[in-house]
Amino acid sequence: MSEWQKSDWRTKPRVQMPDYTDAERLGAVERKLASYPPLVFAGEARKLRAELAKCARGEAFLLQGGDCAESFAEFGADGIRDTFKVMLQMAMVLTFGAKVPVVKVGRMAGQMAKPRSAPTEVIDGQELPSYRGDIVNGFDFTPEARIPDPDRMLQAYTQAAATLNLLRAFSTGGFADVHRVHAWTLGFTDSDEAEKYRDMAGKIGDALDFMTAAGLTGERNHELQTVDFYTSHEALLLEYEEALARVDSTSGRWLAGSGHMIWIGDRTRQPDGAHVEFCKGVQNPIGLKCGPSMTSGHLKALMNTLNPGNEAGRLTLIARFGAGSVGEHLPRLIRAVQEEGANVVWSCDPMHGNTIKSSSGYKTRPFDSVLREVREFFAVHAAEGTIPGGVHFEMTGKDVTECTGGVRAVTDEDLSDRYHTACDPRLNASQSLELAFLVAEELSARRTELAAAALA
Repeated sequence: MSEWQKSDWRTKPRVQMPDYTDAERLGAVERKLASYPPLVFAGEARKLRAELAKCARGEAFLLQGGDCAESFAEFGADGIRDTFKVMLQMAMVLTFGAKVPVVKVGRMAGQMAKPRSAPTEVIDGQELPSYRGDIVNGFDFTPEARIPDPDRMLQAYTQAAATLNLLRAFSTGGFADVHRVHAWTLGFTDSDEAEKYRDMAGKIGDALDFMTAAGLTGERNHELQTVDFYTSHEALLLEYEEALARVDSTSGRWLAGSGHMIWIGDRTRQPDGAHVEFCKGVQNPIGLKCGPSMTSGHLKALMNTLNPGNEAGRLTLIARFGAGSVGEHLPRLIRAVQEEGANVVWSCDPMHGNTIKSSSGYKTRPFDSVLREVREFFAVHAAEGTIPGGVHFEMTGKDVTECTGGVRAVTDEDLSDRYHTACDPRLNASQSLELAFLVAEELSARRTELAAAALA
């Protein structure tokens, strides 16, 4: 690995990346970014790898969630706080169901580039380059906005740094106290629509009351007031990733300084491609999206390239097939992993395979389809005797109307009320928490089955 250099990706085939027209300006931006401090540090990335290794063994559970694409226009403290808050609530509910720690990883502080199905789009007869995320070009459908602008990388860095600063303050400043988090959750279950989750919330409350009676309070136990919270994003814009890569002084290994965890998308996972080339050389935990077109041979090649030492916690396989298709694709990939004896975390992304166009014309994701894919994911792992290690959601703490269904029963007609996403539809706060309750039920049922099997 010592021979690898952070610019090696430039000799490989590149896809889903912009063609900048001003090479001189691009070079100046890259040099400036390279002079800035990294956003994350090697010790944090190593700690996350150790936590993910526990997820692979079933000793922890991964919750990864956040925005489809972070926006410059929507950036603000309230949005960061609200998404962080909902993730804490989800994590508490999942911890109760799984009876293991939940590793919290946000799609935050860097999720600003997006792959697209086509390089251009046409509206009212006008064809322009596709919007590729605020780090690349503008959302407005004008020729000027759609020109890739390297200066946007500098704004993205500033926004990511500010986001991380706030997340670190929330994580350690008392905002994450378990009693506070549970009080928020009780507000959700007190509604008539969420009555069916009240029993589980009550059991969580009883456990917290017992802890308090036993003297396990936040004042005496710092762990009850703080959390470890990590950041992640798709490593799509490699000029940005290369500029923020640093050599870790303690190990001599390269680190992607842009986020604790980075992942390779389903469209950029070519074994000989630029994105795999970059990710193989950094020590961060790496995610790999696995869609229906992933073959067993490709998966084996990618595992050997991205994790040649077969280190636990290094590689997370994020399955994204679509409801009704998990049973067709996941078993063969599980067997490919078993044949290689590979250490991986299996995570479920039930969002990307369930996008449809609603009758009202909006792109949406039905809550029932999202839930169905999660249940199919758990069922396949139960049948294969393997460990479902985590879930991966596109969600927001805002009260948006982008995905249909859930206890608040968002309909096709409701989508226009608060449809704010710059790219793909996200679960809102209520839908996210409801999904956590339902996943917790799956985890609890699996624990019961395993306990029964151990006694048999």
